[in-house]
Amino acid sequence: MSILIKSVEILDPSSPHHGAVKNVLITNGMITSISDQELSAEQVIDAQGMVLSVGFMDMRASFRDPGFEFKEDIATGSLGAAYGGFTEVALLPNTQPQVQNKDIIAYLKMRSAEHLVQIYPMANLTIDAKGEEMTEMLDLHHAGAIAFTDANKPVWNTGVMAKALQYLQPFNGLLINHAEEQELTKYGQMNEGYISTYLGLKGIPKLAEELMIARDIELLRYSGGKIHFSRVSSPKSLELIKAGRKSGLTITCDIAVHQLIFSDKDLTTFDSNLKVNPPLRSKETVAILWKALADGVIDVIVSDHTPQDEESKKLEFDQAAFGMLGLETAFAAINTSGKLELAKLIAKFTTAPREILQLPQPQIAEGAKANLTLFDPKHEWRYEEKMIKSKSKNTPFIGRNFKGRVKAVFNKGKHVVCY
Repeated sequence: MSILIKSVEILDPSSPHHGAVKNVLITNGMITSISDQELSAEQVIDAQGMVLSVGFMDMRASFRDPGFEFKEDIATGSLGAAYGGFTEVALLPNTQPQVQNKDIIAYLKMRSAEHLVQIYPMANLTIDAKGEEMTEMLDLHHAGAIAFTDANKPVWNTGVMAKALQYLQPFNGLLINHAEEQELTKYGQMNEGYISTYLGLKGIPKLAEELMIARDIELLRYSGGKIHFSRVSSPKSLELIKAGRKSGLTITCDIAVHQLIFSDKDLTTFDSNLKVNPPLRSKETVAILWKALADGVIDVIVSDHTPQDEESKKLEFDQAAFGMLGLETAFAAINTSGKLELAKLIAKFTTAPREILQLPQPQIAEGAKANLTLFDPKHEWRYEEKMIKSKSKNTPFIGRNFKGRVKAVFNKGKHVVCY
């Protein structure tokens, strides 16, 4: 099968064709020609005004399979990822059974082979994510676990955290922690502040995140190794991370798309689709998070894709589950904001997550495998419920106008033309 992407701008700093408008020929999953010449192919995509980058990579998503296939499964999650421009996704281990043995990793790898999107399983750091006893991390690493995390639960046990950092070092393993001191967040529903008081909802203070990040940085200083903080939401947390890096520690962090697009003021409608953890912070905090992203303090943008069925979301706000969909709208939401230049935006979705996860970096070059995302950064469109590929519908973006749309993705010898 041959596909010609005609008159497309190439966005890949590692490519000799970066910034140029070229004709790109893909033959049987390989980039066979990048030139100005008129080429022929079985399928031609007129990409004038569009941009071609290496495939997007998401390092935090839940496909809920096995165990919760009524919310999402590998097939629907992979399709949604592809329509969002993602060719590779790292999956959280919050399944049932949880990802803490080699059989589950083998299952996920087998299912991944069926689809364009490459799945990278993350495994539990502690057994049943209880924070009490470490999993067999070395065995899980050899089986294919790309990182270790208790997903949406923090590693509360200080001793286990210190030992885990030490045990991961022989194979340069990555520990990802959700920073939350849970004694401060019990029954919390949203960001602690004026809005939570006004709405009569129990608040979740930024202090809960800051205390655990401060603890983990000191443990990292004591034990060595490296740590990644997921969905950082506090300016003080960012200051702690900057200081830790300056002292020579290996610390990275990410932020979810919705943390940058919404604020706690949006919760005055009591839309349970906006109930997330960490919670949406104040507008003032969101502005600081944007600056930290642009300045490189925040390394990666993640989708934090969390499918929830109607029975978990269509409830009173304090009874609803946390989480929203994210993969299909991640690029469009950030691009629409206009607050991050395109090259930096794409880097946060491509090179940065792969570098942290120690994955090969794709390249737009002749002879390379086609791991690509084609998008139109100026295409204006409206997101409707009927467009959702996920089994679940828990997104506040329905009915929202976007600027920037993914047109096609290519990976593993397969391709999907999205729109």
